[in-house]
Amino acid sequence: MVETRQNFEERLTTLGRKHAALGNGYTTTLRGDGLIVLKPKRRLGRGFPIRGLLALVTGFFVFKGLMLASLGDITYNERVAKLQQGGHLEQFSSHLMQIDPVTQFAAGFLEPFVD
Repeated sequence: MVETRQNFEERLTTLGRKHAALGNGYTTTLRGDGLIVLKPKRRLGRGFPIRGLLALVTGFFVFKGLMLASLGDITYNERVAKLQQGGHLEQFSSHLMQIDPVTQFAAGFLEPFVD
């Protein structure tokens, strides 16, 4: 009787793991004998969200390009120079906001749409 209960608990645990794996999505395949089998989809990038980081960096460069296109080179550089005069956080942000090739490209692309 005890062995039957342990076997039942093991089967429940296995089914629970399979059910949890299917929670992320699954694909169905038809075997040769006509049985439909569900296979869980793999979770890519389980660790750090690479797409989110890429979207954040892209958005930052688009923002910089939009600011450069709307203010112009001279005004933009004056504002970055004002940031350079401030505290540690402002100095760090001034290094991030300096004009680079990606920002110039984004500004050139966005300039016809500004104003």
